[in-house]
Amino acid sequence: MRALVQFGGCFLLGLVISVLLLGSLMFAGAFGFIDLWLFTGKPLAGLALGLLPGGFWQGLTGVVDAANNPALRSFLELCAALGQGALVLAAGFFRLWYRRSGGVE
Repeated sequence: MRALVQFGGCFLLGLVISVLLLGSLMFAGAFGFIDLWLFTGKPLAGLALGLLPGGFWQGLTGVVDAANNPALRSFLELCAALGQGALVLAAGFFRLWYRRSGGVE
């Protein structure tokens, strides 16, 4: 349980850093890099829209035929890309702070 809480904290820190990085890239005008980053979220978003039933998406968003809605797909791709970036950062933070120091038994 302790390791799960520690990893959750690392994930939260990674998510904050991912959002700040996205804002910095937008401010700097590096939209090409942002497009590449968002491209990494496309497979997971497509999988989620394809595997989860339409009733789930309609109840969650209020959009009929959510799998074919470009605005919903784009938002889900953004969330997936940010989550993946946060997960990679969290794994690095967790390894750096807890695994190497012997903090987790």
